[in-house]
Amino acid sequence: MKRLPIPEDVTGEEIDRDVRQELQSLPKTLAEDVAKNLVMVARLIDEDPEGAYGYAKVALRLASRVAAVREATGFAAYATQKYSEALAEFRAARRMTGSVDLWPLMADCERGLGRPEKALDMAGAPEVQKLDKAGQVEMRLVTAGARRDLGQVDAAIVTLQSPELASNSIQPWTARLRYAYADALLEAGREDEAREWFAKAVESDKDGTTDASDRLAELDGVEFVDALGDDEDDDENEDLRGEEDHKSDDDNDDKSVVDAAEVAHATDDEDLSSDGDKGDDDEDDDKGDDDDGRGRGV
Repeated sequence: MKRLPIPEDVTGEEIDRDVRQELQSLPKTLAEDVAKNLVMVARLIDEDPEGAYGYAKVALRLASRVAAVREATGFAAYATQKYSEALAEFRAARRMTGSVDLWPLMADCERGLGRPEKALDMAGAPEVQKLDKAGQVEMRLVTAGARRDLGQVDAAIVTLQSPELASNSIQPWTARLRYAYADALLEAGREDEAREWFAKAVESDKDGTTDASDRLAELDGVEFVDALGDDEDDDENEDLRGEEDHKSDDDNDDKSVVDAAEVAHATDDEDLSSDGDKGDDDEDDDKGDDDDGRGRGV
């Protein structure tokens, strides 16, 4: 089996206590290998989903009967939009644990597979009532998304209207909930309301999990200038000016050479003319000499 490189600073001890407890069913060396790969999944999943997926597949080959491994593989597949595989892994993890925590993600996988109706069916299932507050908000977001998939924008807006949306308390889900509501309002043509809720999303999004600030600026007609790009353009223009100046200096040098050559040529002509005149005088003086051309100065 092909293994992926593990950085020296990864020990496997970084994983959650519950996951470590699950891995105790494995031989020690194997458990350590699986733990290290799971740490890499968690480390890379936001910045490098494909890399995380690679480590998840290694962990899966090592310990496919561990629920935490199936769940981690599901998250990695979900992050890389492999929705069919993600759904299969989430289902496997749920069968092993009996937990409903993954229910919203399973419903969103159905959306990713082009089955929003199935996602709506799951939204009405008894499992939803067993979710904690965060899970119920997540399910509400998935349901609203499914409504929008079906072109039911007004229904999506109504779905998102909830005590959690109206609350002034900032929770981990607040920014995403407000953002989804603003986006739905904008799709419905309610631009003023959308701007208000994008602004509220910005207020609650301290970690930058959404692009609410960009969307708000877009509605306000603000254009962003790429300062780095302008600097590069200035450098290119400076280079062009430098090339032109260098070319001008070369032209001046060439002109100086030509002028010097012309002066030298003119001087030679004058010398030749003087020699010719001198030859004519000699010819007059030596009129009786032999006509063999030796006194002509040519």
